[in-house]
Amino acid sequence: MESVIAKALDPEHAPVAVMLSGTKPDNALGFKPGRWGCVMFMFANAVRGKTAAFDRTTYGCWGGGVGLGFGNAYEQFPGGVPCFTRFLSSGNKQWETGRQVGQAVAENAGKEFADNFLNGEAYVKSPDLVDRFLEALPIMDHGSPYVIFKPLAEVDAATETPETVVFTVDPDRVSALVILANYGRGGMENAIIPWAAGCQTIGIIPFKEAQSDCPRAVVGLTDISARKYTQNLLGRNVLTVALPWRLFCEMETNVPGSFLERHTWHSLVEKK
Repeated sequence: MESVIAKALDPEHAPVAVMLSGTKPDNALGFKPGRWGCVMFMFANAVRGKTAAFDRTTYGCWGGGVGLGFGNAYEQFPGGVPCFTRFLSSGNKQWETGRQVGQAVAENAGKEFADNFLNGEAYVKSPDLVDRFLEALPIMDHGSPYVIFKPLAEVDAATETPETVVFTVDPDRVSALVILANYGRGGMENAIIPWAAGCQTIGIIPFKEAQSDCPRAVVGLTDISARKYTQNLLGRNVLTVALPWRLFCEMETNVPGSFLERHTWHSLVEKK
């Protein structure tokens, strides 16, 4: 599948399709069942031309299971959701249950995770605020056996329809995609930057947007943990912009006649 947007932007990285599927592609990359891994690392491999597949036993981490739409995987976090809310915020060493679970974590998990479990990642100020984050997060179970990441260029338009198309781009091209998302619409909030895990900003959040009458673009990879795992493959100067399929198709038709054919855009990218 060719993209008019990609041709106009000429990004360093090719766009990736996020797809729901009943079958796993041959030779797809993936995590071993029950083994930890970062979904965004697999996404980075898809950006570089590979295909990756996930199911309900191979989503890598609890946030990844949530992000890919396999239900509330935070319930499977050591100590359950109460320990997760402290993990993401102020840590588990302040309460007895957390300390007990933390001992088991220290014996069976890596040093970094054990430290974060006890002392917290400090991404949110308090466990109560994490509860509010989880209430707002569109946790869902789409019911599909597999979530697939594959280069958009390898999608067969005659037989396949992506859920989302994700661009991995520098600030100039983020700007262009935000403008293009707004180009054929009224208002000024046709792109959003929600606070969430990197996989959630290319998974369940655009999945939820797709259910709207007017789906919005979702800017992501603001998750610094995900940036840590992708920087060697993607570099440091990129964000993701996830386009629900209907919005992607709308934006494709809006490239002709838009600013992407005008001198301001051309002068900006030609300077590079």
